[in-house]
Amino acid sequence: MTKLVFSILTLVLTYTVLTAQNSSDEEITVRVLTFNILHGATTKGDFDLDKIASVIQNTNPDLVALQEVDFKTNRAKKYDLVTELGWRTKMAPIFGIAMPYDGGGYGEGILTKMPILSSKNIPLPHSTNNEPRAALQVSVQLESGDTISFIGTHLEHQETSTDRIAQVKTINEVFASCKYPTILAGDLNATPNSEPISILKKYWTASDKKGALTYPSNDPEIKIDYIFFRPADRWQVVETKVICDEIASDHCAVLSVLKLAK
Repeated sequence: MTKLVFSILTLVLTYTVLTAQNSSDEEITVRVLTFNILHGATTKGDFDLDKIASVIQNTNPDLVALQEVDFKTNRAKKYDLVTELGWRTKMAPIFGIAMPYDGGGYGEGILTKMPILSSKNIPLPHSTNNEPRAALQVSVQLESGDTISFIGTHLEHQETSTDRIAQVKTINEVFASCKYPTILAGDLNATPNSEPISILKKYWTASDKKGALTYPSNDPEIKIDYIFFRPADRWQVVETKVICDEIASDHCAVLSVLKLAK
């Protein structure tokens, strides 16, 4: 082997090793937003989807869980809200119905910048006189090639209802064994020290340890909007903050930046 050929091979091998090291050392971060959008009405009741979209755009999320999402209802002027917001934010939309409502559907929405590999919509248990609820899940592929699972949900809102307990137990049963690193986000209508949140914490870790208040948006008094993740050793919280726009919705949005560990 000539010295020239040997030198070239050495350079190629060195470049390959360095490239692999840089690839493995590169941080994989995911920006996650959860936002209850008040079926598109805004707190002024003026149905301003651009206002809602601006809250989303300003946080530059990779994944968004939307609650109180209407699908072609009369009150939403027959708009498919998640598709409209996807168009405005340049993100891919998917809707999961919880119940038929007002000439259309009502449920969960997800927006994503990443390709969707699979999706499923899981009905959650509810009492006869309470609204049906659902948990919408997608598996997406990150730019790194990693697959993660993302779930958006909205739990029962009646203060004295036991539905939330049954609903979080179902979420644990269905999703806690997922083989991919998983993020759960939504309006859980439960405060941090409540039984439903305690049940979730058996399997999930909250991104916000301080319990920043999220409702109502004009003067937050309680925390009911959350981002959770599992397993705990696969995620690191880089940042979590609450975004309150008292016009866009009666809920504040919650943004978490999470780093995925290899």
